[in-house]
Amino acid sequence: MNLAELSSVLAAEPKFRYAQINKALFQDYISAWDEASNLPKNLRDKLTAACPLEIEAQVFKTAGDSRSIKALITLADGEAIETVLIRQHGSQSKASPDVSGRNTVCVSSQVGCPLGCAFCATGAAGFRRNLTAEEIVEQVIFWARFLKTDKRAEKIDNVVFMGMGEPFLNYAEFIKAVKFLNNPETLNIGARRLSVSTVGLTEGIKRLSGEKIQMNLAISLHAPNDALRRDLIPVAQKYPLREIFRAVDDYIRKTGRRVMFEYLMIKGVNDRDQEAEELAELMKKPLYLVNLIPYNATGKFRPSDRARIDAFKKILDKQGVPATVRLSFGAAIGAACGQLRGKLKKLNPSG
Repeated sequence: MNLAELSSVLAAEPKFRYAQINKALFQDYISAWDEASNLPKNLRDKLTAACPLEIEAQVFKTAGDSRSIKALITLADGEAIETVLIRQHGSQSKASPDVSGRNTVCVSSQVGCPLGCAFCATGAAGFRRNLTAEEIVEQVIFWARFLKTDKRAEKIDNVVFMGMGEPFLNYAEFIKAVKFLNNPETLNIGARRLSVSTVGLTEGIKRLSGEKIQMNLAISLHAPNDALRRDLIPVAQKYPLREIFRAVDDYIRKTGRRVMFEYLMIKGVNDRDQEAEELAELMKKPLYLVNLIPYNATGKFRPSDRARIDAFKKILDKQGVPATVRLSFGAAIGAACGQLRGKLKKLNPSG
């Protein structure tokens, strides 16, 4: 999909063509210009030649988990990125920003990731480049087209920037994509249905607090102290917890928005009672929410078992800390970010 030449093609056209095309692309989710029957044939031909709409992707499903579907999208330069559709049905805690009974798209913001977190398959594969805003939005459009074929006429309700890469290392394109998704003239996804996750880049948190858009912020915490966090997240050397919490508290003061702290449950690493007690002390603030996440194994680490997760949460509950446990979807299709791309690289080492 490439809309770079769209303005030049429409230069001699009446201004109302833009509204027609926006509707065709971002509400009707056409995948070929010939589907836009309200456009003149000669214009459709020009658009087909100059602005191809095809999205090259492989979709991965499993018989045992119909709730998560993953796609590997190949970009114009041959690089590959991962995106996930999570079809949530059933009840879930109202305290969590995750919305049950709806379709959530998880998008990538970079090809690979430069941060090298010890638990992450994306980081292990290295960094290639940032995505453009159009390449970020393309992931959402892909799933919108996918859902268009569903007999239940479902649509995308939520978009989370929790895929490959660190969004705040690509802030300009990330926020451009956010504003495009939120624009009533394009995809019109409500700001409160948009979420971004960061490992705690304070510059990005500060910039987001100044944006006039009420999206959700999540912090990938994963450890209750700096020493353990540095072992898991090398960039934590630059961003100690005190600086992250200072930026988060300023964000809350400016926006009044609740902030979610994501905590991967990794067996024998960060899931003991001791870590739970430390975490509880950190989280005793208004508008803080802990989201415990069952880990999808990607290498040397293993996931905590459910009994350990429940015991960990119980300690938080006793301390009065709001906490939820995220339902773990998609492990069978390698839904931990970077796993599918890593498998593809093994099959095509010259790619």
